[in-house]
Amino acid sequence: MKHLLTLLLFMPFICAAQSDFEQQLDSISTPEEATTFLKEKKPYKGKLFTFNKAKHKTKLADELFSMSKGGKKVIKSNYKKTYYKVVDKANVNYSKFRIIVFDAAKTSKESAINERKDVLTQFLQGYRFKDLAKHYSHGPTAKMGGDTGWIKEGEMSPEFDAEAFHENHASDEAFIVDDATHNKYYLVIQTEPITSIEEITVLKFSENID
Repeated sequence: MKHLLTLLLFMPFICAAQSDFEQQLDSISTPEEATTFLKEKKPYKGKLFTFNKAKHKTKLADELFSMSKGGKKVIKSNYKKTYYKVVDKANVNYSKFRIIVFDAAKTSKESAINERKDVLTQFLQGYRFKDLAKHYSHGPTAKMGGDTGWIKEGEMSPEFDAEAFHENHASDEAFIVDDATHNKYYLVIQTEPITSIEEITVLKFSENID
């Protein structure tokens, strides 16, 4: 009885704290505000995630995509409560490429460019680009035949973006990109046209349940 009375006495304070937290969460409307919120709430577990409709096919992702900006989902377990809030929603231009990276930092600019010329000649003679990428590329996508997957502007260098996203290239037409800033020289083909894909930014935050 004594423990029950103590619990009843503290219930209003617990509810008030939950109410204040919910109000604070509801007031977040931008990724910048979400970042500030996470900094203030350390060491609690929280993070900002970006979901791409073409990449993320989970049940949770589908539910979040069905919400409007500001929408919130709460998942409860025995020990914690996890909040997901959509803080931004937009259509973003993506495309897919295959790339062969020639790293001048490991040889020289002249060697990288000459090797690229040789590989381009092989491609024009009929060799498959993905096979050439596996054999010649110095980049992390070599094992995948140079496949970048869906990428957007800003994920590669400005030099890459300027040529790949802002110049017209026929499908499977090889073109070059010189990124002298990072000593990278690319041979590239575009495998998917620039496509507008829905993207959401989600704040995930977990708190323990006492």
